[in-house]
Amino acid sequence: MRKMTKKNKVLAAAGAMALVAGGGGAAYAYWTTLGSGSGEATNSEGKGKVDLTAHFAGGLAPGNTVDVVYKADNGTTSSTRVGELTANVTTSDDLCLSDWFHVSALTDDALVAATSTGTTVGSGVLEFFDLPDVDQEACKSAVITVNVTSV
Repeated sequence: MRKMTKKNKVLAAAGAMALVAGGGGAAYAYWTTLGSGSGEATNSEGKGKVDLTAHFAGGLAPGNTVDVVYKADNGTTSSTRVGELTANVTTSDDLCLSDWFHVSALTDDALVAATSTGTTVGSGVLEFFDLPDVDQEACKSAVITVNVTSV
């Protein structure tokens, strides 16, 4: 084994100090480095729904119209918006044709508060066409239903 000279000892000490200084510099660089990342979580599934209903006066006869008011009940804990409404008519009597009726449905992107009932979300008109050459007697006792959906 060879003896270390003073010069080799100084070089070895300087090299060791350089390694320590370099390691400290690497640690400093590690703590000040930049980075990026992301996170995610799943939102509520919005398990409730808004129930829509149509309200109008009875006693409709051929050639008449009645106003329709559309309302919403929101059973969820979050407020929601009701967008464009579509409506159609069905009847309880097969001889009273739904084609003899027309219903409109208008809304203005209505806000329905959480856990609210009876919020007005739109309006329309229900019309019973007067067809003079057609026997519409079956509609005298028929139940007229306006079905409404939000799209």
